[in-house]
Amino acid sequence: MAAVTWLGLSAASAFGEDRPRRVLVCEAAGPSTTRGVAVGAVAGGVMGNAIAGRGNRTAGAVVGAGLGGLAGHGIARSQNQNNQECRYEYQYL
Repeated sequence: MAAVTWLGLSAASAFGEDRPRRVLVCEAAGPSTTRGVAVGAVAGGVMGNAIAGRGNRTAGAVVGAGLGGLAGHGIARSQNQNNQECRYEYQYL
């Protein structure tokens, strides 16, 4: 359409096709779940070590760290689920 010109105006500009349009762009925001996993694993390891019996402290710490990491991941993920950053951009469509 841009090939047809008349009086210095292209057919595309006559119909407004070459003007920028305002478009809303949204992206996920917030920290990743890595911090939640790390904090959960450390807290779970400490609690597992404290709760386990005398001979099972290492196993308790390992199990606690695993469960704490899973819990930390779930909590961090649920908190970041609705966080979005939106902005308007001008784009040629």
